Amino acid sequence: MGGGGKQTQQESSCGRGGGVFTWEEVQRHSHKGDQWLVIDRKVYNITDWVKRHPGGVRVISHYAGEDATDAFAAFHPEPDFVRKFLKPLLIGELATSEPNQDRDKNSVLTQAFRELREEVEREGLFRTQPLFFCLHLGHILLLEALAYLLIWVYGTGWLQTLLCAVIMATSQAQAGWLQHDFGHLSVFKKSRWNHLLHKFVIGHLKGASANWWNHRHFQHHAKPNIFSKDPDVNMLHTFVLGKTQPVEYGIKKIKYMPYNHQHQYFFLSESQIQTQVQMQISSQVSTICVPVQDLVWSMSYYLRYFTCYTPFYGVFGAVALISFVRFLESHWFVWVTQMNHIPMEIDHEKHEDWLTMQLKATCNIEQSLFNDWFSGHLNFQIEHHLFPTMPRHNYCRVAPLVRKVCEKHGVTYQEKSLWSGFRDVVSSLRESGDLWLDAYLHK
Repeated sequence: MGGGGKQTQQESSCGRGGGVFTWEEVQRHSHKGDQWLVIDRKVYNITDWVKRHPGGVRVISHYAGEDATDAFAAFHPEPDFVRKFLKPLLIGELATSEPNQDRDKNSVLTQAFRELREEVEREGLFRTQPLFFCLHLGHILLLEALAYLLIWVYGTGWLQTLLCAVIMATSQAQAGWLQHDFGHLSVFKKSRWNHLLHKFVIGHLKGASANWWNHRHFQHHAKPNIFSKDPDVNMLHTFVLGKTQPVEYGIKKIKYMPYNHQHQYFFLSESQIQTQVQMQISSQVSTICVPVQDLVWSMSYYLRYFTCYTPFYGVFGAVALISFVRFLESHWFVWVTQMNHIPMEIDHEKHEDWLTMQLKATCNIEQSLFNDWFSGHLNFQIEHHLFPTMPRHNYCRVAPLVRKVCEKHGVTYQEKSLWSGFRDVVSSLRESGDLWLDAYLHK
């Protein structure tokens, strides 16, 4: 029976919460306009709810027809509160003869990860230290002020301008990591303060939309490195990634770019990748789909910037300066975000358990004071993906626990130096390009 076909007697019990279903029945409801999912063996019909989902339509739809227990726990720091919204959507539960996991998900790893999460919760590693984030915000504001004072005091010579641009790019990059924190977790007990600070950092300090970021970035965490579900691996035909996509493009004789040289033009395309992100931000900020509040916050960034720098450089000079700052920041952003993912497995949906899926898609960069600061602690990408609502100052404490579980169950836990991370981005692009060329010429 398909998603729109005739319902069975069990399926007609929607809304009464008394149905008993098999995994096969649940999996049938994984299409647009007909979506079910399972959380803790409870079956929910989310068909009408997806459009009102605060995290966006797509992220919840990616789990239609499958078990979403671990994803639900990962994204909702207050699950008891969220379950109030789930209650009206409950249509039944799995039959007692059905296993806890759907498809071929590893039941041992699933249980091991859930026990790890319970241990982490007992250790209090999801509790935040507001002072840590306040100090980080303070150092960003100090950089912003320093850039302006440099020009105001020492003038607009080329050396002063270059130094100003570097300081501004550093501020922008660090603001990016901080808004990432506010977007994922509740730094303050009163969520309205967290919500306000997120909009201030991403809107007033970055010129972007908090709503847009939430809807895009949560998809990346829900299904990392999975084509059609993770927007971060949608390169709009500029690159081919992993080992599957290059062969598919080669067989179909798709050649939008000379992919066998992508590891070379990657160095010229880094700013283009970030520009693509900025263009998507701008296009969505300029539509009514983005809240007016986000639009106001974003415009406040540009108003502040041009008010401060137009008197020194004129309009065209100010535009040139911000373009150069974006260029510098884009290289920083791309290398930090891609070194943890591009060298890892990138493929189509395989419906794997949470631990396996996240470990295949991420790797860590060695800890050091510089690496922590340079990457906004995203050098602990494994821990961040397993526990996206965990404050970054606790990653170093949870990492040994994660490593222990991986060693016990034979799961690969990759950690490398910063230089190796950068090098592997290039080598993986070269390998993918060679796979494309071979398939393009010989298959």
